[in-house]
Amino acid sequence: MSTITMGVDLAKDVFSVSALDGAGRVRQRKDLKRDSFVIWLVQLPPGTVVAMEACSGAHHWARRCIEHGLVPRLMAAQFVKPFRKSQRNKNDRNDAEAIATAARQGNMRFVAVKTVDQQPRLSWHRVREGYKAEGLAISNRLRGLMAEFGVVVARSDHALRHALSDQEVRQQLPAMLQQLLDDLQDHWQQVRERVAACDTTIAAHAKSDTRSVRAQRLIGVGPLTADALVATIGDGREFTHGRQLSAWLGLTPTQHSSGGKQRLGEISRRGDSYLRTLLIQGARSSLQRANAVAQEKATAEQIWIRGLTQRLPFGKVLVAIANKHARQLWAMLARDEDYDAEAWLKHPMVQRPATSRKQTVAA
Repeated sequence: MSTITMGVDLAKDVFSVSALDGAGRVRQRKDLKRDSFVIWLVQLPPGTVVAMEACSGAHHWARRCIEHGLVPRLMAAQFVKPFRKSQRNKNDRNDAEAIATAARQGNMRFVAVKTVDQQPRLSWHRVREGYKAEGLAISNRLRGLMAEFGVVVARSDHALRHALSDQEVRQQLPAMLQQLLDDLQDHWQQVRERVAACDTTIAAHAKSDTRSVRAQRLIGVGPLTADALVATIGDGREFTHGRQLSAWLGLTPTQHSSGGKQRLGEISRRGDSYLRTLLIQGARSSLQRANAVAQEKATAEQIWIRGLTQRLPFGKVLVAIANKHARQLWAMLARDEDYDAEAWLKHPMVQRPATSRKQTVAA
């Protein structure tokens, strides 16, 4: 029986491979170093399924598979774990077999392979987040050092910059400390400039991409969110519908349903936390705009948002708006459509004339 699925446990130097036949039996196991793994990929017959976990380097190897006529299958690690025979005994060979077994499941959900264009664009976002975390650490370090000598600064960046440049404040600090603070301040300034440079580059990416420009027409979606969305999901067609994208982003409630009774909990907060955070922050902007606009000029979505604020807490309102935005963005990307604030009027239930409804009831 011919081999149809190859499970690969990726690593830095040594890759473990498990080959499964059509019946799911292990026919071959091998451990390959990085150079040998490249040669092994070339020797596989075209059409062979090569399954991997969606980890660091997985998209690179998936693109290499496509170049050689192979069929890559990337899966989230949490979907592979249940198929490992022993949960207590974890090793590379067991992981490779579990990956191959998971890939053979008919209901398995696979991760879309990112293109060479998507990954560099997403890298700018990841590096920007790193600079933000580094800048926050430096500012906290500056406040902590100054607090050791009785100078307490407010938590805003403006207050910290003012305190560092205030000569009266500096006179309260030892001369030996002032040189250290100057060095830290220079470093902090460099990090802020790096963040600003990332913002400029990301904005340029978003401006040059038609899909990102289309996404920015939705209130609450700026260049940062639009570029991150396109760099992460592309055209979104890996998702069947907008609800699936929302669930993938962790914006839908968890379920504890049984016996025909639905029990919904808090949102799952799974999936891409960065994109979820951007959507929720954008929801704040949509909420502010809906509350500020005049009633007669409000769109259908803004009227809906106002209704939410009257019956739900602030946090739930933001999540609901972000959930709706995720579904709208999926429709715009997957169907290649522009944003239409009156799209709800095209729904068949809305278009149905009142006379026909009366005739139906009378019949």
